[in-house]
Amino acid sequence: QVQLVESGGGSVQAGGSLRLSCAASGTIWRSYCMGWFRQAPGKERDGVAYIYTNGGSTDYADSVKGRFTVSQDNAKNMVYLQMNNLKPEDTAMYYCAAHRLGAARCGRWEDYNSWGQGTQVTVSS
Repeated sequence: QVQLVESGGGSVQAGGSLRLSCAASGTIWRSYCMGWFRQAPGKERDGVAYIYTNGGSTDYADSVKGRFTVSQDNAKNMVYLQMNNLKPEDTAMYYCAAHRLGAARCGRWEDYNSWGQGTQVTVSS
């Protein structure tokens, strides 16, 4: 099973940017759906974006479209989430997750079965 470690969280002011990183290990880096999720205090965990490691197809939640970009570096087994124009409502714990159930299921947030420990993002107004 793949092991995932997130990094890059922090505190920024509204309008600022952060780049989250997710390092994957323990597997052959092929045919994974890699997702980014977030969970604010008292709220459910929501899917934010995903990328399919074969070919790089992506999709985003409506709340982050145009502001967040997910990318990958297959040579390094890394996935990134570039977050621009951050808003206070983006404040949450952000998690990297993965599954190998196929590209057609990358957008099925409930299918993700390997998780990192999370990294905190705090956006102040």
